[in-house]
Amino acid sequence: MCSSIISAQTSEAFKELEGKVIDANTKDPLIFTDIVIKDSNISTVTNSDGEFLIKIPERFSDGILTISHLGYEKKEIKISSIKNPIKIALSNDYTELKEISITVNALDPKDLVIKTLGKKSSIYNNKNTIMTAFYRETIKKRRRNASLSEAVVKIHKQPYNNLRRDHIELIKARKNTDYTKLDTLALKLQGGPFSNLYTDIIKYPEFIFTEEDIPLYQFSFDASTQINKKPIYVVNFKQKEDIKTPLYYGKLYIDAETLALTSAVYSLNVSNRELSSQMYVRKKPRKVDVYPTQANYRVNYRTKDGKWHYAYSNISLTFKVNWKGKLFNSVYTLSSEMAVTDWEVHDTKLAKVRSQLIRPTTILSEKASGFSDPRFWGAYNIIEPEKSIESAIKKIQKQLKRT
Repeated sequence: MCSSIISAQTSEAFKELEGKVIDANTKDPLIFTDIVIKDSNISTVTNSDGEFLIKIPERFSDGILTISHLGYEKKEIKISSIKNPIKIALSNDYTELKEISITVNALDPKDLVIKTLGKKSSIYNNKNTIMTAFYRETIKKRRRNASLSEAVVKIHKQPYNNLRRDHIELIKARKNTDYTKLDTLALKLQGGPFSNLYTDIIKYPEFIFTEEDIPLYQFSFDASTQINKKPIYVVNFKQKEDIKTPLYYGKLYIDAETLALTSAVYSLNVSNRELSSQMYVRKKPRKVDVYPTQANYRVNYRTKDGKWHYAYSNISLTFKVNWKGKLFNSVYTLSSEMAVTDWEVHDTKLAKVRSQLIRPTTILSEKASGFSDPRFWGAYNIIEPEKSIESAIKKIQKQLKRT
């Protein structure tokens, strides 16, 4: 049964819908699936188990829930007909792409990428926008959670057609760290939500595709795909073999009609330990070597009224820590994800309240307040935690009750 709850942030009631999205054929969970209330800016994304929970304001109780995933047919379900929990199966979109294949043969993939990066002024949201987003960050030693942080933030999103950087305002946050699992080495993720925001390649191309770097990459076409019945170019990229500086490799998914970037999945080439370590490690003890073994990124965009905007990103960084004189090493994984759950256009200048803004160098507060309160987030939409994180939260709640 859907529960109706009075919001702590507004006077409007809302109900929670929870479910799981799977592949209709394999029954595997579909991660990073977009869950959107049609004709609104309210949305969420499925977690690594394919699960989601979305809080729907009462005014949309007779609305439509849309479920879409790259390469699958979009599904629409009337909200009033949904019973908790719901399992949604999406089928592969098998429509042949003969026309797009012919077009690809006439295009140079490098030129296509350059054209896509140059589209920010025409097809992306160029109005001042306040985006509500949910952010989660975890640090694991091998498979055990050592630190867990969550926050609701307001992104003061600048228009895509100017060079001003976005600001982030911290609304609510909670954090718990068990330093006994960190072997006296406190790994901290500097940047917090900004790290995820900077994966917005269209707004911040300087972090991956500068004018100087593009000639250092090799671009090629992969098999095309579709999203919501629209053809999508898939472009592979990697650094040229004679380039020793660590650069990125991965795939860009580009809308064939508008040349908008719909998503990107990429990784840093970490084969050069020394240089890749310099990119990530800001501070460490002299008797320890720290270097990344994996650095993976993903960013998704969403469209509304013909304009595209940043919607979701995740980062996963794995580091190996070697203490000089010690026989065994340690492996840590730092992960973060951020999803835009609502947004609204603002005609006035953004980021007026400077005291509430966080910096790009921020490390989230060590405070653990809120983990004992199941209604901590109120009406804010969050990303459902995966099973291991859900277990860690329950342990934190038990610890707080005992103390």
